Amino acid sequence: MPFPPLTAPLKFYAVVPTAEWVERMVEAGADTVQLRAKNLRGAALQREIERSVVACAGSRTQLFINDYWREAIAAGAYGVHLGQEDMDDADLAAIATAGLRLGLSTYSVAELDRALAAKPNYVASGTIFPTTTKDVATPPQGLDKLREYVRQAGDMPVVAIGGIDLGNARAVLDTGAASLAVVRAVTEADDPAAAVKAFQALWD
Repeated sequence: MPFPPLTAPLKFYAVVPTAEWVERMVEAGADTVQLRAKNLRGAALQREIERSVVACAGSRTQLFINDYWREAIAAGAYGVHLGQEDMDDADLAAIATAGLRLGLSTYSVAELDRALAAKPNYVASGTIFPTTTKDVATPPQGLDKLREYVRQAGDMPVVAIGGIDLGNARAVLDTGAASLAVVRAVTEADDPAAAVKAFQALWD
């Protein structure tokens, strides 16, 4: 069963740690937001996901839940984002049947092949530049590799992630990537809402 289509292009994609940050991104008008809540479990995690779903309801912001696909289904989330290791035990058919969209992380040609075979809504490629927000076994990919991944992905939207800021964002988009995912460029910005608008202007 195919995953439902995206309702809009992913474009600016904020990856944030809490439901409060999700709310801030919705208020700022972010195109896409991912809740990456690494330190919660059980009822606290479910509440955080449910709060994020409520925050995005009726807005233009598309919400993806990182990793926790069962909780995302239970909360009626818009979509789920999974890493390569999560694909091993996630029930992709259940995610599709529940009407959620799917994004998959990739860090190499082989991982991209595997992800494309699952026919998700998008693939994320990284890390493009050095980053401190995640421990990644592979070195930064760089723009030339990203161009190769975009070609390999064909019609599949590619989300570029890893060390992206306003100083290098234009060069990243020039590779053909459909979307820019950022963490620190928003969460550590002096004015996060202004940062969202500045990134979004790159698509105007």
